[in-house]
Amino acid sequence: MVDVAFGPEQGKRPDLSNTREAYLDMVRRKRMYGGILLVLFIALMSSGWMLADDRNAGGFWGGLHQVFDFPSEVLSEAWEKRANLPGIFIDHIPALIETINIAAVATLIGGVAAMALSLLATRGLARWPRLVPVFRRTLDALRAIPEIVIALVLIYILGGGPVPAVIAIALHTGGALGKLFSEVAENADPKPVEGLASVGATWSQRMWLGVIPQVAPNWLSYALLRFEINVRASAILGFVGEGGIGHDLKLAMQWGQGRYDQVVAIFLLLFLTIVLIDQMSDRYRHRLTKGKPA
Repeated sequence: MVDVAFGPEQGKRPDLSNTREAYLDMVRRKRMYGGILLVLFIALMSSGWMLADDRNAGGFWGGLHQVFDFPSEVLSEAWEKRANLPGIFIDHIPALIETINIAAVATLIGGVAAMALSLLATRGLARWPRLVPVFRRTLDALRAIPEIVIALVLIYILGGGPVPAVIAIALHTGGALGKLFSEVAENADPKPVEGLASVGATWSQRMWLGVIPQVAPNWLSYALLRFEINVRASAILGFVGEGGIGHDLKLAMQWGQGRYDQVVAIFLLLFLTIVLIDQMSDRYRHRLTKGKPA
């Protein structure tokens, strides 16, 4: 019979009657495997770093001593004009609201799509079991394409603005949340579903009454976490002409000296907003999953 714990290879096995010997043998094996993985990781990192440095236009080591020159220039100018920061905050609040709206709408659309795709891709719950691999690969495809790539394609089709950003973030959100939702649904208790099936409930009724009440807290928790990520993503997409506070930040940085106070103000405004959203969503996620405030 194959020894599952120590592999199918022939050879000496530890004396399982001696607990100490078996434990030490297991520890030695874990350390050996961990050492092998560490060596492989270091080798891959070193080779990847050398390749990236060779292909870098300016050379990393040659410009390392200048890495703080630009930040110090930006901060020094912003400090000289620190009295202007409150007014700049107020001027960019509409763009910040647009960024949050892009993230919220994209999260809502992507979350709804993820709910449907996740149930269709969950083994044991899928409406069409033979199509489970198709729906799973669809989720993989949505996750594989970065938001910025989708946004750049949509710019040529729809033009610049918030709509391409919403679609790009929603597609990626659907793939990411669909994977997480499906994993949660796989761990749902099948007894309510079986009970509903025994009384003639349809597939939609079984999902709505038997599965969703079980997984709703975790689904909402993941959706709130994804909303935080989408706020940052919508700000990044502003750099490619998708509107919001990211677009204002791009314009301020392009102007260069004389506008660095706006750069710092936008960074601070975006940072404080993300921290606030993170704290609020973390509190609500904890309440949903644990049943009490954090």
